[in-house]
Amino acid sequence: MSDEAIYKRKVISDSIESQELNRTIDLRIYLPPGFNELASYPILYTQDGQDFFMYGRIATLAQQLILEEGVSPFLIVGVYVDRSQRTEEYRTNGSRNAAYRRFFLDELIPAIESRYPVPAFGLQRILAGDSLGGTVSLDIALDQPDWFQGVISLSGAFFPETQTRIRETSPFPPIRLYMLVGEQETAVETATGYYNFLQLNRQTRDLLTEQQVPVVYLEKPGDHNWGFWQKELPDALRYFFRPSNFIL
Repeated sequence: MSDEAIYKRKVISDSIESQELNRTIDLRIYLPPGFNELASYPILYTQDGQDFFMYGRIATLAQQLILEEGVSPFLIVGVYVDRSQRTEEYRTNGSRNAAYRRFFLDELIPAIESRYPVPAFGLQRILAGDSLGGTVSLDIALDQPDWFQGVISLSGAFFPETQTRIRETSPFPPIRLYMLVGEQETAVETATGYYNFLQLNRQTRDLLTEQQVPVVYLEKPGDHNWGFWQKELPDALRYFFRPSNFIL
């Protein structure tokens, strides 16, 4: 496969007006090679969309996996974040969290899937996020569990309020979790202080396991940054959009 074929990918810039958040939300949409307007494709929705596309190189990674490894074609919708509102919108007990989740379910997904329908059954929607983006992805999946089949959490910020929600969700819906955390993430600086993300993710894994949730949990050498996450993204994508010969 030539480099030209790999890197010639189609990414569309778009936006949506949100009444829930009272602002315009920018989007980036990746269309897989051979995209057919009459077909339906599963969609990967990412928080921090600008970072997933720029630092995560997710469109390039998806293109390579589809063309070189036979991964099933899928769309990616990167949802941009207003960094000044990120903590309040993404954190489970944030002041704008409920509004953000309503935006995602009531405004974003209907608008996207009126143009890009998902399959009627099977793999339809996966959510992905890093840090607090992993947190809000899980919250959104729990709000509407029949819509989502999985969540990719890259060093998820699973603070006590999120762990409480997991603990109190019974029965837990059949959502698969793919959790990655770095072994060096023991004192991560956040907007609200320093946290041991390694410990938080271990605790969350244990809570999910107690709820009999299918969890892929990985601890690898790495810190809380895109240099670590980008290297690990291909395996996360293979897990959900897997070629027939992929075994985790």
